[in-house]
Amino acid sequence: MRRGVITRESVLKVLAEHDELGRDSFLVKYGFGEARSYVLVHDGQEYDSKAVAGVAHKWDQGRALRPDEFSGGKDHAAAWLKRLGFQVKAVKNPDWARDEIILACQLVMENGWKGLDAGDARVVELSALLQLLPIHAEADRNEKFRNPNGVARKTFDIATRHPEYQGKPTNGGALDVAVLHEFLARPLEMTEAARLIRQGIATGDLQSFVPTEEEEFGDDFSAPEGRLLMRWHRARERDRGLRKKKIASVLQRGGQLACEACGFDFEKVYGDRGAGYIECHHVLPLHVAGESRTKLSDLALICANCHRMIHRQAPWPTPEELRASIEQKHANDRRAAAALSRPRRPADEQMPNPRADIHS
Repeated sequence: MRRGVITRESVLKVLAEHDELGRDSFLVKYGFGEARSYVLVHDGQEYDSKAVAGVAHKWDQGRALRPDEFSGGKDHAAAWLKRLGFQVKAVKNPDWARDEIILACQLVMENGWKGLDAGDARVVELSALLQLLPIHAEADRNEKFRNPNGVARKTFDIATRHPEYQGKPTNGGALDVAVLHEFLARPLEMTEAARLIRQGIATGDLQSFVPTEEEEFGDDFSAPEGRLLMRWHRARERDRGLRKKKIASVLQRGGQLACEACGFDFEKVYGDRGAGYIECHHVLPLHVAGESRTKLSDLALICANCHRMIHRQAPWPTPEELRASIEQKHANDRRAAAALSRPRRPADEQMPNPRADIHS
């Protein structure tokens, strides 16, 4: 479905037809089901967003779209209607992000790995904090987004997955378990991560960092401390002043602008276009390094590929560790190639003839 092929006027016609037929008859007529993610809100009434967008196509293009003809699914229909100026809201709230679970898990740990009730002041405070996190878009939240009841349920989801819990666990998810085990394995680091998230929201620092490239690529990166601190970490790495100072310090010592992990030199490969170019990596994650002033020794110059490989899976390897793994991979490849290139003896020379001893 192409963008911009329906108009606000066509949507208003659909809403009028919807009101005349009634919701059930309207959905049956056009073959749509009830909205599970987003609804359009107009004059105090809610409408199934995907059905409305699909039927509006009839007025502008001559036929209604089927549910399976939306290239972007439910999100496409919602975005389309919002661009036309309509209010769209979420039917259900988004899944909990790692950052949110980190904050909830820290609270459960402080409570002796026991869940908390919705009326607990600490739950009410966390509820208010979660509503400030710049993770989920406003359109994806409904009126119950991270309210005290939902936060309390999440604390029990975490508490009932603790290894020492003897009862039946509640309906938590795999991410609850993953974050719980991070806290059990590295309590000090994860507590510091929670503290930094809280502080970043209180000061407004975390509100200013845009999503990183890794987030745009989905889950193909690993940030156990959560995406907000990852944004903060990447913002420090992109500090142009620090990068220039790091590059200058390397050149002053007679070094080259080559990747510290794989040795790639942009100028050698790309000529003038690559001269002076290389990425800067902060070796330690923010929740490990702390908020102290960044020293040049905290930074490493690496190529884009190695930078992505470092961030792809936790725990992040240092450039030295990544270089060692690259060298080991090359050594293994050389051994495998050498083994394949060795001449093989004919089968009759390799296998002894059992009858030879009998007749000799």
